[in-house]
Amino acid sequence: MKKNSSLLFVLTIILVTGCTGKHLISNKEYRVVIEKSFIERKQLAGNRSEALFSVFDENLSEQQKEALKFLYAFMPLSDLADYNGDFFLANVNMSLRAKEETSCGKKIPEDIFLHYVLPYRVNNENLDSFRIIFYDEIAERIKNKDIREAALEINHWCHEKVSYQPADIRTSAPVSTILSARGRCGEESTFTVSALRTAGIPARQVYVPRWAHCDDNHAWVEIWINGEWFYMGACEPEPVLDRGWFSEPSRRAMLINTKSFGAPYGNENVINRHKEYSEVNSLSKYAVTKKLLVKVIDKNEIPVNNAEVEYQLYNYAEFYPLATVSTDKEGMSSLETGLGDLLIWAYKDDDFNYKKISVAETDTLVLKLDRNDNESYTADFDFIAPVTRTPLPGPSKELTDQNSKRINEENTLREKYIASWINTKEVKDFAIRLRIDTSKMISVFKRSMGN
Repeated sequence: MKKNSSLLFVLTIILVTGCTGKHLISNKEYRVVIEKSFIERKQLAGNRSEALFSVFDENLSEQQKEALKFLYAFMPLSDLADYNGDFFLANVNMSLRAKEETSCGKKIPEDIFLHYVLPYRVNNENLDSFRIIFYDEIAERIKNKDIREAALEINHWCHEKVSYQPADIRTSAPVSTILSARGRCGEESTFTVSALRTAGIPARQVYVPRWAHCDDNHAWVEIWINGEWFYMGACEPEPVLDRGWFSEPSRRAMLINTKSFGAPYGNENVINRHKEYSEVNSLSKYAVTKKLLVKVIDKNEIPVNNAEVEYQLYNYAEFYPLATVSTDKEGMSSLETGLGDLLIWAYKDDDFNYKKISVAETDTLVLKLDRNDNESYTADFDFIAPVTRTPLPGPSKELTDQNSKRINEENTLREKYIASWINTKEVKDFAIRLRIDTSKMISVFKRSMGN
Protein backbone atom coordinates (compact mmCIF):
# COMPACT_ATOMS: atom_id res chain seq x y z
CA MET A 1 0.00 0.00 0.00
CA LYS A 2 2.87 2.34 0.80
CA LYS A 3 4.46 1.61 -2.57
CA ASN A 4 1.24 2.48 -4.37
CA SER A 5 0.93 5.71 -2.36
CA SER A 6 4.52 6.62 -3.19
CA LEU A 7 3.92 5.94 -6.87
CA LEU A 8 0.76 8.07 -6.85
CA PHE A 9 2.70 10.88 -5.17
CA VAL A 10 5.46 10.73 -7.82
CA LEU A 11 2.89 10.74 -10.64
CA THR A 12 1.17 13.76 -9.10
CA ILE A 13 4.47 15.64 -8.95
CA ILE A 14 5.16 14.80 -12.61
CA LEU A 15 1.69 15.96 -13.68
CA VAL A 16 1.89 19.21 -11.74
CA THR A 17 5.37 19.92 -13.08
CA GLY A 18 4.16 19.21 -16.60
CA CYS A 19 1.26 21.62 -16.20
CA THR A 20 3.45 24.38 -14.81
CA GLY A 21 5.61 24.25 -17.95
CA LYS A 22 2.74 24.25 -20.44
CA HIS A 23 2.30 27.53 -22.30
CA LEU A 24 -1.04 29.32 -22.32
CA ILE A 25 0.19 31.32 -25.31
CA SER A 26 1.91 29.09 -27.87
CA ASN A 27 2.63 31.93 -30.32
CA LYS A 28 6.22 32.95 -29.51
CA GLU A 29 6.00 36.26 -31.39
CA TYR A 30 2.89 37.24 -29.45
CA ARG A 31 4.61 36.34 -26.17
CA VAL A 32 7.42 38.73 -27.13
CA VAL A 33 4.90 41.53 -27.74
CA ILE A 34 3.26 40.85 -24.37
CA GLU A 35 6.59 40.69 -22.53
CA LYS A 36 7.70 44.03 -23.99
CA SER A 37 4.48 45.76 -22.97
CA PHE A 38 4.56 44.06 -19.57
CA ILE A 39 8.06 45.40 -18.85
CA GLU A 40 7.00 48.89 -19.90
CA ARG A 41 4.03 48.75 -17.52
CA LYS A 42 6.24 47.44 -14.74
CA GLN A 43 8.52 50.44 -15.12
CA LEU A 44 5.54 52.75 -14.62
CA ALA A 45 4.44 51.12 -11.35
CA GLY A 46 6.56 53.21 -8.96
CA ASN A 47 5.44 52.72 -5.36
CA ARG A 48 2.74 50.31 -6.57
CA SER A 49 5.31 47.67 -7.59
CA GLU A 50 5.06 45.54 -4.46
CA ALA A 51 1.25 45.50 -4.45
CA LEU A 52 1.07 44.66 -8.15
CA PHE A 53 3.98 42.35 -8.85
CA SER A 54 4.71 40.45 -5.64
CA VAL A 55 2.25 37.77 -6.86
CA PHE A 56 4.91 36.66 -9.33
CA ASP A 57 7.00 35.53 -6.34
CA GLU A 58 4.42 32.83 -5.64
CA ASN A 59 4.71 29.33 -7.08
CA LEU A 60 2.81 30.10 -10.27
CA SER A 61 2.40 27.84 -13.27
CA GLU A 62 3.54 29.01 -16.70
CA GLN A 63 -0.09 29.52 -17.67
CA GLN A 64 -0.79 31.71 -14.64
CA LYS A 65 2.28 33.83 -15.36
CA GLU A 66 1.42 34.30 -19.02
CA ALA A 67 -2.22 35.12 -18.25
CA LEU A 68 -1.19 37.69 -15.64
CA LYS A 69 1.38 39.27 -17.94
CA PHE A 70 -1.22 39.50 -20.70
CA LEU A 71 -3.59 41.36 -18.40
CA TYR A 72 -0.92 43.65 -16.98
CA ALA A 73 0.41 44.45 -20.45
CA PHE A 74 -2.88 45.78 -21.79
CA MET A 75 -5.13 46.76 -18.88
CA PRO A 76 -6.08 50.43 -18.39
CA LEU A 77 -3.54 52.33 -16.29
CA SER A 78 -6.32 53.16 -13.82
CA ASP A 79 -6.63 49.42 -13.03
CA LEU A 80 -2.93 49.26 -12.22
CA ALA A 81 -3.50 52.15 -9.83
CA ASP A 82 -6.72 50.91 -8.20
CA TYR A 83 -6.34 47.13 -7.77
CA ASN A 84 -3.65 44.79 -6.46
CA GLY A 85 -1.96 41.75 -7.93
CA ASP A 86 -3.85 39.25 -5.79
CA PHE A 87 -7.12 40.51 -7.29
CA PHE A 88 -5.87 39.95 -10.84
CA LEU A 89 -4.43 36.54 -9.95
CA ALA A 90 -7.75 35.46 -8.43
CA ASN A 91 -9.52 36.37 -11.68
CA VAL A 92 -6.86 34.59 -13.74
CA ASN A 93 -7.36 31.46 -11.63
CA MET A 94 -11.10 31.51 -12.22
CA SER A 95 -10.61 31.91 -15.98
CA LEU A 96 -8.15 29.01 -16.11
CA ARG A 97 -10.50 26.96 -13.97
CA ALA A 98 -13.34 27.58 -16.42
CA LYS A 99 -11.02 26.69 -19.28
CA GLU A 100 -10.25 23.31 -17.70
CA GLU A 101 -13.53 22.41 -16.00
CA THR A 102 -16.32 23.54 -18.31
CA SER A 103 -17.22 21.80 -21.55
CA CYS A 104 -17.31 25.22 -23.21
CA GLY A 105 -13.89 26.32 -22.01
CA LYS A 106 -12.07 23.18 -23.16
CA LYS A 107 -12.90 23.83 -26.82
CA ILE A 108 -11.88 27.50 -27.05
CA PRO A 109 -8.80 28.41 -29.16
CA GLU A 110 -6.13 30.25 -27.19
CA ASP A 111 -6.43 33.56 -29.06
CA ILE A 112 -10.20 33.68 -28.48
CA PHE A 113 -9.68 32.72 -24.83
CA LEU A 114 -7.11 35.48 -24.34
CA HIS A 115 -9.19 38.26 -25.85
CA TYR A 116 -12.74 37.28 -24.92
CA VAL A 117 -12.66 35.02 -21.82
CA LEU A 118 -9.61 35.98 -19.76
CA PRO A 119 -10.24 39.77 -19.59
CA TYR A 120 -11.89 40.72 -16.31
CA ARG A 121 -13.16 44.05 -17.64
CA VAL A 122 -15.99 44.56 -20.16
CA ASN A 123 -16.53 48.33 -20.21
CA ASN A 124 -15.81 51.15 -17.77
CA GLU A 125 -17.44 49.39 -14.80
CA ASN A 126 -16.00 49.25 -11.31
CA LEU A 127 -14.38 45.86 -10.80
CA ASP A 128 -15.56 43.27 -8.28
CA SER A 129 -15.23 39.58 -7.45
CA PHE A 130 -18.16 38.45 -9.59
CA ARG A 131 -16.36 35.46 -11.13
CA ILE A 132 -15.25 34.15 -7.76
CA ILE A 133 -18.66 34.58 -6.13
CA PHE A 134 -20.82 33.13 -8.91
CA TYR A 135 -18.60 30.59 -10.68
CA ASP A 136 -20.09 27.53 -8.95
CA GLU A 137 -23.68 28.71 -9.41
CA ILE A 138 -23.19 29.39 -13.12
CA ALA A 139 -21.18 26.20 -13.74
CA GLU A 140 -23.91 24.10 -12.11
CA ARG A 141 -26.56 25.83 -14.20
CA ILE A 142 -24.92 24.83 -17.51
CA LYS A 143 -23.70 21.37 -16.60
CA ASN A 144 -23.92 18.92 -19.54
CA LYS A 145 -24.97 21.67 -21.99
CA ASP A 146 -23.18 22.51 -25.22
CA ILE A 147 -21.93 26.06 -25.72
CA ARG A 148 -25.06 27.24 -27.56
CA GLU A 149 -27.43 25.82 -24.93
CA ALA A 150 -25.19 27.17 -22.16
CA ALA A 151 -25.22 30.69 -23.58
CA LEU A 152 -29.02 30.73 -23.79
CA GLU A 153 -29.30 29.30 -20.26
CA ILE A 154 -26.94 31.89 -18.81
CA ASN A 155 -29.06 34.64 -20.36
CA HIS A 156 -32.07 33.20 -18.51
CA TRP A 157 -29.99 33.20 -15.30
CA CYS A 158 -29.11 36.83 -15.92
CA HIS A 159 -32.77 37.73 -16.44
CA GLU A 160 -33.64 36.16 -13.10
CA LYS A 161 -31.27 38.66 -11.52
CA VAL A 162 -31.67 41.84 -13.59
CA SER A 163 -34.23 43.63 -15.75
CA TYR A 164 -34.04 46.81 -17.80
CA GLN A 165 -34.62 50.16 -16.13
CA PRO A 166 -33.16 53.49 -17.24
CA ALA A 167 -30.58 54.91 -14.86
CA ASP A 168 -28.02 57.71 -14.77
CA ILE A 169 -25.30 55.70 -12.99
CA ARG A 170 -22.77 54.28 -15.48
CA THR A 171 -21.54 51.59 -15.40
CA SER A 172 -22.15 49.48 -12.30
CA ALA A 173 -20.09 46.38 -11.52
CA PRO A 174 -21.81 43.00 -12.10
CA VAL A 175 -22.42 42.26 -8.39
CA SER A 176 -23.86 45.75 -7.83
CA THR A 177 -26.11 45.25 -10.85
CA ILE A 178 -27.40 42.00 -9.32
CA LEU A 179 -28.01 43.64 -5.96
CA SER A 180 -29.98 46.48 -7.52
CA ALA A 181 -31.77 44.05 -9.91
CA ARG A 182 -31.79 46.61 -12.70
CA GLY A 183 -29.70 48.40 -15.27
CA ARG A 184 -29.56 50.08 -18.64
CA CYS A 185 -28.43 48.09 -21.66
CA GLY A 186 -24.87 49.08 -20.72
CA GLU A 187 -25.12 47.48 -17.28
CA GLU A 188 -27.09 44.49 -18.57
CA SER A 189 -24.60 43.70 -21.32
CA THR A 190 -21.60 44.20 -19.02
CA PHE A 191 -23.21 41.83 -16.51
CA THR A 192 -24.15 39.22 -19.13
CA VAL A 193 -20.71 39.23 -20.76
CA SER A 194 -19.18 38.74 -17.30
CA ALA A 195 -21.48 35.77 -16.64
CA LEU A 196 -20.67 34.16 -19.99
CA ARG A 197 -16.92 34.60 -19.53
CA THR A 198 -17.21 33.14 -16.04
CA ALA A 199 -18.48 29.95 -17.71
CA GLY A 200 -15.59 29.94 -20.19
CA ILE A 201 -17.79 31.17 -23.05
CA PRO A 202 -16.12 33.83 -25.25
CA ALA A 203 -18.29 36.94 -25.16
CA ARG A 204 -18.13 40.64 -25.91
CA GLN A 205 -20.30 43.72 -25.58
CA VAL A 206 -21.27 45.20 -28.94
CA TYR A 207 -22.59 48.68 -29.37
CA VAL A 208 -24.41 50.77 -31.93
CA PRO A 209 -23.19 54.30 -31.06
CA ARG A 210 -26.28 55.85 -32.68
CA TRP A 211 -29.19 54.40 -34.61
CA ALA A 212 -29.46 55.70 -38.16
CA HIS A 213 -33.28 55.79 -38.33
CA CYS A 214 -34.04 57.35 -34.92
CA ASP A 215 -32.41 58.93 -31.90
CA ASP A 216 -30.84 56.72 -29.20
CA ASN A 217 -28.33 53.86 -29.14
CA HIS A 218 -28.07 50.34 -27.77
CA ALA A 219 -25.68 47.67 -26.49
CA TRP A 220 -26.03 43.90 -26.51
CA VAL A 221 -23.89 40.73 -26.42
CA GLU A 222 -22.09 38.53 -28.94
CA ILE A 223 -20.98 34.95 -28.24
CA TRP A 224 -18.28 33.03 -30.11
CA ILE A 225 -19.28 29.49 -31.16
CA ASN A 226 -17.10 27.33 -33.40
CA GLY A 227 -15.49 30.18 -35.28
CA GLU A 228 -18.57 32.39 -35.62
CA TRP A 229 -20.10 35.21 -33.56
CA PHE A 230 -23.79 35.07 -32.60
CA TYR A 231 -25.80 37.68 -30.72
CA MET A 232 -28.48 37.96 -28.06
CA GLY A 233 -30.11 40.70 -25.99
CA ALA A 234 -28.53 40.96 -22.54
CA CYS A 235 -30.93 39.83 -19.78
CA GLU A 236 -33.53 39.51 -22.56
CA PRO A 237 -33.74 35.75 -23.19
CA GLU A 238 -34.94 34.47 -26.54
CA PRO A 239 -35.45 30.79 -27.43
CA VAL A 240 -32.71 31.01 -30.09
CA LEU A 241 -29.55 32.99 -30.78
CA ASP A 242 -29.37 35.81 -33.34
CA ARG A 243 -32.70 37.20 -32.24
CA GLY A 244 -33.77 40.22 -30.18
CA TRP A 245 -36.13 43.18 -30.32
CA PHE A 246 -33.24 45.09 -31.93
CA SER A 247 -32.73 42.58 -34.77
CA GLU A 248 -34.52 44.72 -37.37
CA PRO A 249 -33.10 48.10 -36.23
CA SER A 250 -29.59 46.61 -36.33
CA ARG A 251 -30.12 45.73 -40.00
CA ARG A 252 -30.48 49.48 -40.63
CA ALA A 253 -27.46 50.51 -38.57
CA MET A 254 -24.44 52.40 -39.94
CA LEU A 255 -21.94 51.02 -37.44
CA ILE A 256 -21.90 48.29 -34.79
CA ASN A 257 -18.61 47.98 -32.96
CA THR A 258 -16.82 46.37 -30.04
CA LYS A 259 -13.43 46.47 -28.33
CA SER A 260 -10.97 43.59 -28.48
CA PHE A 261 -8.71 43.59 -25.42
CA GLY A 262 -4.98 43.16 -26.00
CA ALA A 263 -2.56 43.59 -28.88
CA PRO A 264 -4.03 43.28 -32.39
CA TYR A 265 -4.50 39.75 -33.71
CA GLY A 266 -6.47 37.77 -36.24
CA ASN A 267 -8.29 39.03 -39.32
CA GLU A 268 -11.34 40.76 -37.87
CA ASN A 269 -12.54 44.01 -39.46
CA VAL A 270 -10.61 46.54 -37.36
CA ILE A 271 -11.49 50.23 -37.50
CA ASN A 272 -8.54 51.45 -35.42
CA ARG A 273 -5.73 49.62 -33.64
CA HIS A 274 -4.50 50.89 -30.30
CA LYS A 275 -1.72 49.57 -28.11
CA GLU A 276 -4.10 48.13 -25.51
CA TYR A 277 -7.10 47.22 -27.68
CA SER A 278 -8.61 47.24 -31.16
CA GLU A 279 -11.91 48.73 -32.31
CA VAL A 280 -13.68 45.97 -34.23
CA ASN A 281 -16.48 46.62 -36.74
CA SER A 282 -19.23 43.95 -36.48
CA LEU A 283 -21.73 45.61 -38.79
CA SER A 284 -21.51 43.12 -41.67
CA LYS A 285 -23.09 40.44 -39.45
CA TYR A 286 -26.26 42.52 -39.21
CA ALA A 287 -26.63 44.85 -42.18
CA VAL A 288 -25.88 45.25 -45.88
CA THR A 289 -22.56 47.11 -45.89
CA LYS A 290 -20.16 48.87 -48.19
CA LYS A 291 -16.54 49.92 -47.81
CA LEU A 292 -16.41 53.70 -48.17
CA LEU A 293 -13.09 55.25 -49.21
CA VAL A 294 -12.13 58.85 -48.46
CA LYS A 295 -9.08 60.50 -50.02
CA VAL A 296 -7.84 63.71 -48.38
CA ILE A 297 -5.68 66.16 -50.34
CA ASP A 298 -4.27 69.60 -49.52
CA LYS A 299 -4.73 72.83 -51.46
CA ASN A 300 -2.04 71.70 -53.90
CA GLU A 301 -3.85 68.37 -54.38
CA ILE A 302 -1.10 66.44 -52.55
CA PRO A 303 -2.32 63.50 -50.39
CA VAL A 304 -2.44 64.40 -46.68
CA ASN A 305 -0.99 61.92 -44.19
CA ASN A 306 -2.50 61.69 -40.68
CA ALA A 307 -5.53 63.82 -41.43
CA GLU A 308 -8.50 62.95 -39.23
CA VAL A 309 -11.62 61.76 -41.04
CA GLU A 310 -14.86 61.67 -39.07
CA TYR A 311 -17.77 59.59 -40.37
CA GLN A 312 -20.65 61.55 -38.88
CA LEU A 313 -24.27 60.47 -38.46
CA TYR A 314 -27.07 62.91 -37.71
CA ASN A 315 -28.68 61.92 -34.40
CA TYR A 316 -29.92 63.75 -31.30
CA ALA A 317 -29.78 67.03 -33.28
CA GLU A 318 -26.02 66.77 -33.78
CA PHE A 319 -23.54 65.25 -36.18
CA TYR A 320 -22.13 62.38 -34.16
CA PRO A 321 -18.79 60.83 -35.27
CA LEU A 322 -19.44 57.09 -35.51
CA ALA A 323 -15.74 56.59 -36.14
CA THR A 324 -12.62 58.67 -36.67
CA VAL A 325 -10.07 57.05 -38.99
CA SER A 326 -6.77 58.76 -39.81
CA THR A 327 -5.45 58.85 -43.37
CA ASP A 328 -2.38 56.89 -44.45
CA LYS A 329 0.57 58.14 -46.52
CA GLU A 330 -1.59 58.01 -49.62
CA GLY A 331 -4.17 60.25 -47.95
CA MET A 332 -6.65 57.37 -47.72
CA SER A 333 -9.14 56.57 -44.95
CA SER A 334 -11.87 53.94 -45.07
CA LEU A 335 -14.83 52.57 -43.12
CA GLU A 336 -17.23 49.71 -43.76
CA THR A 337 -20.67 51.15 -43.11
CA GLY A 338 -24.36 50.79 -43.94
CA LEU A 339 -26.23 52.11 -46.98
CA GLY A 340 -27.44 55.37 -45.45
CA ASP A 341 -26.31 59.00 -45.50
CA LEU A 342 -23.29 60.42 -43.66
CA LEU A 343 -21.49 63.70 -43.28
CA ILE A 344 -17.77 63.15 -43.92
CA TRP A 345 -15.60 65.69 -42.12
CA ALA A 346 -11.82 65.78 -42.66
CA TYR A 347 -9.30 68.06 -41.00
CA LYS A 348 -5.67 68.61 -40.17
CA ASP A 349 -4.38 71.56 -38.13
CA ASP A 350 -6.59 74.54 -39.11
CA ASP A 351 -7.66 73.27 -42.51
CA PHE A 352 -10.79 71.21 -43.10
CA ASN A 353 -13.55 70.26 -45.49
CA TYR A 354 -16.68 68.15 -45.47
CA LYS A 355 -19.38 66.69 -47.65
CA LYS A 356 -22.70 64.97 -47.16
CA ILE A 357 -22.83 61.67 -49.05
CA SER A 358 -25.11 58.72 -49.71
CA VAL A 359 -22.98 55.64 -49.10
CA ALA A 360 -24.83 53.52 -51.66
CA GLU A 361 -23.94 56.04 -54.38
CA THR A 362 -20.34 56.73 -53.32
CA ASP A 363 -17.20 54.67 -53.85
CA THR A 364 -14.34 57.11 -53.21
CA LEU A 365 -14.90 60.61 -51.87
CA VAL A 366 -12.13 63.18 -52.42
CA LEU A 367 -11.96 66.02 -49.90
CA LYS A 368 -9.62 68.98 -50.39
CA LEU A 369 -8.65 70.74 -47.16
CA ASP A 370 -9.27 74.25 -48.45
CA ARG A 371 -11.65 75.59 -45.81
CA ASN A 372 -10.80 77.41 -42.58
CA ASP A 373 -12.60 79.04 -39.66
CA ASN A 374 -12.57 82.51 -41.18
CA GLU A 375 -15.53 81.95 -43.49
CA SER A 376 -19.19 81.99 -42.43
CA TYR A 377 -22.03 80.31 -44.32
CA THR A 378 -25.04 78.02 -43.97
CA ALA A 379 -25.79 74.66 -45.57
CA ASP A 380 -28.93 72.55 -45.88
CA PHE A 381 -28.89 68.74 -45.85
CA ASP A 382 -31.40 65.93 -46.12
CA PHE A 383 -30.32 62.69 -44.44
CA ILE A 384 -31.85 59.33 -45.30
CA ALA A 385 -31.46 56.15 -43.23
CA PRO A 386 -30.94 52.68 -44.72
CA VAL A 387 -34.20 51.20 -45.99
CA THR A 388 -36.33 48.82 -43.98
CA ARG A 389 -35.70 45.23 -45.04
CA THR A 390 -37.98 42.21 -45.11
CA PRO A 391 -38.22 40.98 -41.49
CA LEU A 392 -36.30 37.87 -40.52
CA PRO A 393 -38.37 34.75 -39.70
CA GLY A 394 -38.85 34.10 -36.00
CA PRO A 395 -38.73 30.89 -33.94
CA SER A 396 -41.69 28.55 -33.76
CA LYS A 397 -44.72 29.36 -31.63
CA GLU A 398 -43.91 26.37 -29.42
CA LEU A 399 -40.43 27.71 -28.61
CA THR A 400 -41.78 31.23 -28.13
CA ASP A 401 -44.48 30.05 -25.72
CA GLN A 402 -41.99 27.99 -23.71
CA ASN A 403 -39.66 30.97 -23.53
CA SER A 404 -42.45 33.33 -22.42
CA LYS A 405 -43.37 30.92 -19.62
CA ARG A 406 -39.76 30.90 -18.39
CA ILE A 407 -39.57 34.70 -18.56
CA ASN A 408 -42.67 35.00 -16.34
CA GLU A 409 -41.16 32.58 -13.83
CA GLU A 410 -37.92 34.57 -13.81
CA ASN A 411 -39.81 37.81 -13.28
CA THR A 412 -41.45 36.24 -10.23
CA LEU A 413 -38.08 35.19 -8.78
CA ARG A 414 -36.63 38.65 -9.28
CA GLU A 415 -39.67 40.40 -7.80
CA LYS A 416 -39.48 38.12 -4.77
CA TYR A 417 -35.89 39.23 -4.22
CA ILE A 418 -36.84 42.91 -4.61
CA ALA A 419 -39.64 42.43 -2.08
CA SER A 420 -37.02 41.37 0.47
CA TRP A 421 -35.45 44.84 0.50
CA ILE A 422 -36.00 46.98 3.56
CA ASN A 423 -39.31 48.83 3.25
CA THR A 424 -40.22 52.43 4.00
CA LYS A 425 -41.78 51.69 7.39
CA GLU A 426 -38.70 49.76 8.54
CA VAL A 427 -36.43 52.60 7.44
CA LYS A 428 -38.60 55.18 9.17
CA ASP A 429 -38.63 53.22 12.44
CA PHE A 430 -34.84 52.79 12.17
CA ALA A 431 -34.34 56.53 11.62
CA ILE A 432 -36.56 57.44 14.58
CA ARG A 433 -34.61 55.13 16.87
CA LEU A 434 -31.38 56.80 15.82
CA ARG A 435 -32.95 60.29 15.82
CA ILE A 436 -32.03 60.82 12.17
CA ASP A 437 -34.03 62.79 9.64
CA THR A 438 -36.55 60.23 8.33
CA SER A 439 -36.99 61.75 4.86
CA LYS A 440 -33.25 61.71 4.18
CA MET A 441 -32.90 58.16 5.47
CA ILE A 442 -35.81 56.93 3.35
CA SER A 443 -34.27 58.58 0.29
CA VAL A 444 -30.88 56.93 0.93
CA PHE A 445 -32.31 53.43 1.41
CA LYS A 446 -34.64 53.76 -1.55
CA ARG A 447 -31.75 54.64 -3.86
CA SER A 448 -29.54 51.89 -2.40
CA MET A 449 -32.07 49.22 -3.44
CA GLY A 450 -30.46 45.86 -2.52
CA ASN A 451 -27.00 47.28 -1.91
